[in-house]
Amino acid sequence: MPEGDTIHRTATRLRRYLPGREIVSARGREWLIDAPAMTGAMIADVEARGKHLLIKLADGRVIHGHSGMTGSWHVYAHGEAWTKPEKYAGLVIETSDVVVVFFSPKQLELLSPDGFRRHRQLLALGPDLLATDVDMENVIARFRRHHAAPLGVAVMNQAICSGIGNVYKSELLFLHNLDPFARVAAIDDSSLRDLLDLARELMHFNLQGPKRTTRTEGDGGRLWVYGRRGDPCYLCGSAIHLTRQGDAGRTTYWCPECQPPAFGYESARPVRDDAVQKRRPPIRGCG
Repeated sequence: MPEGDTIHRTATRLRRYLPGREIVSARGREWLIDAPAMTGAMIADVEARGKHLLIKLADGRVIHGHSGMTGSWHVYAHGEAWTKPEKYAGLVIETSDVVVVFFSPKQLELLSPDGFRRHRQLLALGPDLLATDVDMENVIARFRRHHAAPLGVAVMNQAICSGIGNVYKSELLFLHNLDPFARVAAIDDSSLRDLLDLARELMHFNLQGPKRTTRTEGDGGRLWVYGRRGDPCYLCGSAIHLTRQGDAGRTTYWCPECQPPAFGYESARPVRDDAVQKRRPPIRGCG
């Protein structure tokens, strides 16, 4: 599932092959993108912004792709067999050296220089947590503008900060034993800052790939809660729950014992009276 670290890894890989090369051929889904119009263009750079990938052309145009839940960028040598059927290819770019294929795009467009500068979706993105410098006070201020939102919804709001998806959302909240259903107003600035610091730590750790890991115990379980509905919590043994949150119904995995309701605030889900007493120190890092 592509999240910010996946797209940054992809951009790093594509930068090995594309900048300074000419697009000798391009084809794609014509209802999404005018791929032939790229033919002959020189590629200037490849950039990741949160979950968005940008291939910048020397003439100022930009190929903008969003992978959604299932999209992926592949690089092949000429004549090499593809690992996915061609019917899933949204865009195929050929240089003299390689063939780059964007499979199953959620979003794909060729932007003019002015269209790129004015792109409302890209302009609305919050700071990328994998950027070299992140103004955490700015990110926290953005959280405060959404004080009534459940925390499990807010941490995935790309206008607050970009890069966190379903996996990191569930793992981060568990690692800091934070209630996904608590309102942002229930969480103090220090806790938000710690959450964001851990997000950057884990995402940077996972840039080395290939499999996203937040837990490094020897039993092979790479993730604490994500994808483990009904399985016992590694810490307390309670069954991991899955709940869909927000208008988009995004999945949140959580432990009812390790993530009790925030003190002094109502939670959106029922919990036993004694659960509030079962707080534990937050886990740090991947160990």
